[in-house]
Amino acid sequence: MTSSKNKSLLNVLGLTCLMTGLGVVAASAHPHVFAEARLEITITPDGSVEKLAHVWRFDDLFSSTVLMEFDKKGTLKLDSAELNELSTTIDTSIAEYKYFQTVTQDGKDIAMNKPEHLIADLPDNQLIVLFESKPEKPLKLEPGHKVSFGVYDPTFYTAIDYLKDEDLVVKGMPSGCSSAVVRPDPDEALAQNQQSLTQAFFDEAAAMTNDVSKFFATRIEITCK
Repeated sequence: MTSSKNKSLLNVLGLTCLMTGLGVVAASAHPHVFAEARLEITITPDGSVEKLAHVWRFDDLFSSTVLMEFDKKGTLKLDSAELNELSTTIDTSIAEYKYFQTVTQDGKDIAMNKPEHLIADLPDNQLIVLFESKPEKPLKLEPGHKVSFGVYDPTFYTAIDYLKDEDLVVKGMPSGCSSAVVRPDPDEALAQNQQSLTQAFFDEAAAMTNDVSKFFATRIEITCK
């Protein structure tokens, strides 16, 4: 169960509500926070997935909201202590959402270890979040299997996307393997998942439980011959 303190932190991060001024206003299920993402996947020489390195750059409005919330000294910038508090807040708030990651092999979810460090920074007053994660168990690229990687917010309140295909990078791709960036067409995604989505779209709680938004998430798929 989420404590009242963590609920407050989630509100600040826009995961459950949109913060306006000093009040928190309930929002309908569509994005209010936007971020540009970059993902770098590192593969070891034996074809195993070593780590995922994420970089998220948030929009100006949300960045300003975060600055006002954590700038305790009124200096219009965050010192190291304030940045540490911000990093801890974000880490705590998105941990229960699996850090917005989606990693699958042949459509089955792959468990990821908790990042050892999550870093938040505000260069030029724009919020940037960086962290690395590793598979909980060895994840190897094998012929005839498809592995995919991406990010999405299951609550629909944060839109994190890769603006260019080049923002999804694979380092150490084994010979015989190839990658492709997939940007789902909303109409096709609805048609393909109609049975799962019928109730979810009319029930916000069900939508969060069933992770509906991952059907629309941009992802990179790796297949090997």
